[in-house]
Amino acid sequence: MMQKETIAVAMSGGVDSSTVAALLAREELDVVGLTLQLWDQSRLAGKHGIPEAPKAGRCCSLDDVYDARRVAETLGIPYYVVNQEERFEKDVVRPFVDEYLAGRTPIPCSLCNNHLKFDQLLKTARSIGASKIATGHYAVNEYDPARGRWILKRPTDRAKDQTYFLFGLTQEQLAHTLFPLGHMHKPEVREAARERGLALAEKPDSQEICFIPGGDYKQFLTAYLEEQNETMPETAGELVTTTGEVIGRHEGITGFTVGQRKGLKISSPTPFYVLNIDPASHQVTVGGDADLATRELRAGKVNWISIPKLTGQMRVQIKIRHRHEPAWATLIPAENGEVRAEFDEPQRAVTPGQSAVFYDGDEVVGGGWIL
Repeated sequence: MMQKETIAVAMSGGVDSSTVAALLAREELDVVGLTLQLWDQSRLAGKHGIPEAPKAGRCCSLDDVYDARRVAETLGIPYYVVNQEERFEKDVVRPFVDEYLAGRTPIPCSLCNNHLKFDQLLKTARSIGASKIATGHYAVNEYDPARGRWILKRPTDRAKDQTYFLFGLTQEQLAHTLFPLGHMHKPEVREAARERGLALAEKPDSQEICFIPGGDYKQFLTAYLEEQNETMPETAGELVTTTGEVIGRHEGITGFTVGQRKGLKISSPTPFYVLNIDPASHQVTVGGDADLATRELRAGKVNWISIPKLTGQMRVQIKIRHRHEPAWATLIPAENGEVRAEFDEPQRAVTPGQSAVFYDGDEVVGGGWIL
């Protein structure tokens, strides 16, 4: 008798990952539930205006761990919580803080996927005898024998497409990862949860960054640095126009992101937007909406998925934000493994620190971090 394949399901306590566990358990696989404990939600509570009680809609809370455990009990599968708080702080939280202090706008969810949810989960899965991990991400993962590569594709439910946050996955990680929801729509997922008697079938999706209650990252930066016996760097400086005219002052570059309009405290008949943040001079350049448009970007720390590397110019569509409609561009190799992209049409608010993800139709060609 052949031994059943063991699959470790990354259970976040939400309806998506819970449904994945239920679907795989129905296939008579040996399913094990794993939850990563990433952040102590009470750690900075009450400091600098951070709420004392966790707010609903945040992932990775104690309530989520409870919900995941309850689902595992309903399904009759083993369940384990894996403490990765130290690694999460080192690879996600601290880089998030440093990026903001340097005048960039980071994406912690992509860092978490790259360093924790796939890298560490795979290691844990193997240690308990699992051959693969499965997650509730909306994406499609297929092997192409002609290219000898695993290919990441956009899901059937485009409204839930999460490939933008998965561009950093390696071939090794993709080879051992399942995305069972890739060909399902969200209403189908909830219905599948109801059919299997999962109590959280109607649970709302998480919206906030798990370690930033209320979404106020400036509160978090201040409280976190204070806890680390560090002080917020003095980065007050000038607000200048594209011609270099000084039209005001600001209290620190951490309060700004490219494309921002509110909070500039500038009186003007037409709105001003943040165009550029210079961490060296502390100058924040502002201008009109039209000034936000650019035809170029440069990206570093690029990870390739559908191709081994970029050897020449390539036509792709590029997403520069999660909700951004992919725009046609030409990718051009640059020095140090970086790439340059030239858009067919100007794109609004290309933001350093965000991801640029390259698509060829439904396929994720690769992606990198905007410089």
